[in-house]
Amino acid sequence: MSGKHPERLRKRAEFLAVRGGEKRRGRLFLLELRDRGDEKPARVGFTVTKKCGNAVRRNRIKRRLREAVRLYAADAMAVGVDYVVVGRSDILDASFDALGAELARRIREKR
Repeated sequence: MSGKHPERLRKRAEFLAVRGGEKRRGRLFLLELRDRGDEKPARVGFTVTKKCGNAVRRNRIKRRLREAVRLYAADAMAVGVDYVVVGRSDILDASFDALGAELARRIREKR
C-alpha cells in the first residue's frame, strides 16, 4: 500500500479515447484501459452511471474507488496506460479490502 495518487483523466475526450481499448469486467466495476504508447505516468478516471442512483450515491461510489486505487492499485498501474473505472452499485456493499484487492488484481491482469 503506497498511498500515491496517480494522475487523473479529466476531459471527456480522454475518457472516450480509453473506451476504444481493452475491457475487463467484474462484479464491482468495469475496468477499461488503453496503452497510449508513451513513457508518461499512468492516468486514471472514474465514472458512475445514473443507473447506480442519485448524485450522493454516485459520489460515494467514486470516493471509494479513488481511495481503493490510491491504497491498493496505484503501484500496479503501468507507465503509458490510461485507466477508466466504471463503478457499479455493489461497491457500496462490498468490503473495502475486497474492493481494493479486486482492483489491484484486474489492473495487474495480463491479456
